[in-house]
Amino acid sequence: MTLPAPDSDALAASHALQNLIAGEIAGNGGAMSFARFMELALYAPGLGYYSGGAAKLGAAGDFTTAPEITPLFGAALAQAAAAIIAQSEPNILEFGAGTGKLARDVLGALQQEGVAVDSYTIVELSGELRARQQEALKDFPQVRWLDGFPDSFSGVVLANEVLDAMPVELVKKTAAGWRQVMVTVEAGAFAYVEREPDAALAAHIAAQVPEADELPEGYLTEVHPVAAGFMVSLAHMMGKGRGAAFLFDYGFPAHEYYLGQREAGTVMCHYRHHSHPDPFYLPGLQDITAHVDFTAMALAAQDNGLDVLGYMNQASFLLGAGIGDLLTRTDPQDAMRYLPQANAVQKLLSPAEMGELFKVLIVGKGVALPDAIARADRSHRL
Repeated sequence: MTLPAPDSDALAASHALQNLIAGEIAGNGGAMSFARFMELALYAPGLGYYSGGAAKLGAAGDFTTAPEITPLFGAALAQAAAAIIAQSEPNILEFGAGTGKLARDVLGALQQEGVAVDSYTIVELSGELRARQQEALKDFPQVRWLDGFPDSFSGVVLANEVLDAMPVELVKKTAAGWRQVMVTVEAGAFAYVEREPDAALAAHIAAQVPEADELPEGYLTEVHPVAAGFMVSLAHMMGKGRGAAFLFDYGFPAHEYYLGQREAGTVMCHYRHHSHPDPFYLPGLQDITAHVDFTAMALAAQDNGLDVLGYMNQASFLLGAGIGDLLTRTDPQDAMRYLPQANAVQKLLSPAEMGELFKVLIVGKGVALPDAIARADRSHRL
């Protein structure tokens, strides 16, 4: 695959980040964890993919998310949010709000339904995206921004494609047992090197990877200590109040994640609407993601005091949240308006598009899901 060439400024920024990473590798005995590499590639101040200045989403960016496809995604989510707000507090907290479109669509839909929202808090690490959010949401005075978790929260938490961008550890099964796959520098380029995992990583492997004895030698996969830590922090934040967190992402339960045929892992990179598997390509200019182990995420929340309220594919959630009824509010006779929305909804629901690959994990405390969504629950498959 031939990928589009970056301009000279972008290339210079990537080279600066590569030098920063290489310097840290040299200072760390010649290797760093893949999680640390991924953290720097995505979040190094001023140079990482999410902390730099390049456009991330939409036609000018590297990928498109569900809220960018149609406002009906946010409108359906607003229906579910309204049911939770009625049982808790009129507050919404969103992690990684992208361009701000989901926030705008949710707030607009709730406003139309007469549901008041006292506060809409966004936790955003990207300066470029925060600036876009501030412009998109200037008509909603209840929106504010934070750099991290508040101490406590009651209401609705939203996280759309957040977990997949959290750093993962690469591990490989060998004849001598599991090895940590780390990053080194060879002949001026980043390369992989294997090391013995420390006790903490070995514990994560043992906890996350089921039936490891049945996996073949050479099997490469990921474990998710950072995302699991996020779920622990989420549980502590919500532990003193009432509410629900809706986490949308692509991934699998553990028994589907760690299959023998998935022997190369799930790390994937996104650059100018091209997908490829090389995380070492132009660090800082591409997104690096891994599929989510939803079993590990659910257990981290549950073990720290939250209830697993639901787990289902995106299609089942959106249908339960009423996206079909929302679509019919546009007159089908008005083809110019109806057909683009119908095509967008089809993309969100189709098993061949986003409907099956994307899942929704819902965790919370002191609230219940609307019946139409609860009926789609498949948490017994986690």
